[in-house]
Amino acid sequence: MRIIFAILFVAVNCFGQNYPNAEISNGLITAKILLPKEGKGYYQGTRFDWAGVISELQYNGHSFFGVWNPKFEPGLHDAITGPVEEFTVIGYEEAKVGETFLKIGVGELEKPEESAYSRFKTYQIKNHGKRKVKVEKDEIQFTQILKMSNGYSYTYVKKMNLENSNLILSHSFKNTGDKTIRTSVYNHNFFMIDKEPTNANIKTSFAFDVKPDGLVKGFGTTALIRDNAIIFTKAIASSENVFSNDMTGFGNTSKDYDIHIENLKTKAGVRITSDRPINNMVFWACATTSCPEPYTKVEVLPGETFTWTINYEFLIDKP
Repeated sequence: MRIIFAILFVAVNCFGQNYPNAEISNGLITAKILLPKEGKGYYQGTRFDWAGVISELQYNGHSFFGVWNPKFEPGLHDAITGPVEEFTVIGYEEAKVGETFLKIGVGELEKPEESAYSRFKTYQIKNHGKRKVKVEKDEIQFTQILKMSNGYSYTYVKKMNLENSNLILSHSFKNTGDKTIRTSVYNHNFFMIDKEPTNANIKTSFAFDVKPDGLVKGFGTTALIRDNAIIFTKAIASSENVFSNDMTGFGNTSKDYDIHIENLKTKAGVRITSDRPINNMVFWACATTSCPEPYTKVEVLPGETFTWTINYEFLIDKP
């Protein structure tokens, strides 16, 4: 992997290990970003996109991300921080044992003998593709170019730039192969606003009449829906979580992709919007983080390019 060095440095994380890291700032927002690097980067799992992992972000004296998972080991699927994205797998069903399937943002993975794919396990990466990272003062751009022998190939570019009180994630995905690429991608949004545990001080508001559906856990007891917002009745214990894999109420336009997460105690929050509609919505919370997970549908014909943008507007209210 070739990295274009601008303000690249090696940071020491809370586990006492050194990992490739870069910092970007526009004078208002400062973000430290963990860089993707085979064998040496902080994240070595096969669930999330390796690009764009933020370990710290500061705005106006408030912090928004951090290490939410106290457990860490190389390759652990959720040993990761920040606004991280996961694509659903491509080509898993058609691959035979020992052959490969595709996880965008990770690479070409080998299919073992198993009954079904599991996002929570670590697969062997047979092909990482070619990666480039370009760092400038207030933005960072990641490129992954991958070609598989079975017809799936792409060039994926993710850019993170800072504008005023906004962090903008811009994505461009070009299908350079022979097969149509159909997947969906969501951002897990591992926010830890001012390191507040998940309790009654954390509120997540939606632009639509949100309701939990599908597989549901903790709603009606630990979490309640009030005025299109999820609130908590108590602090979530380390052994608990709140979950719904099918939050409903959104429409088919991008106006419903409008989510506000806030810390009621410190008056810091973030508004999340996108130029694409929500395709599916998951919600998950544990003792340290509370996460709305909006999905975006991605379908790209050979030779075509699909783009989407997510905007994080950081908000501070006076106490």
